[in-house]
Amino acid sequence: MSGLGINELLYFRVISPEEIGYIFSAAPAKDFGGDFTSSYDEIFLVPADPADGCSELEDREIIQGQVVLVERGGCSFVQKARHVEEAGGKAVLIADDAADNDSQYLDMITDGSAAKPSIPALFLLGRDG
Repeated sequence: MSGLGINELLYFRVISPEEIGYIFSAAPAKDFGGDFTSSYDEIFLVPADPADGCSELEDREIIQGQVVLVERGGCSFVQKARHVEEAGGKAVLIADDAADNDSQYLDMITDGSAAKPSIPALFLLGRDG
């Protein structure tokens, strides 16, 4: 799989539970985080605790090797991704806190800190979060 170009979206599908089955689109971080280089089959989407991901995450044993969903706000995108990575998450989805946002993707950029996370990070529209 080759890398993504600027402003390209990634798509993923929730298959279980069926009642929330849906194909979502998300925008990758612009200048931090790793690339999505493979398919993530049979992986869980785990909600962060705390939900904003701005401090050390609870339930590390559940997060280990999974994709973690965090809410936008409270701290930088980089801090959120770093906390997920430190807890053992494989990738992070950052959901917009504006529930009515159905089309405006944000550019997730670095916060200027030297320690950049290496896991993939995606921005999810508010309607999908």
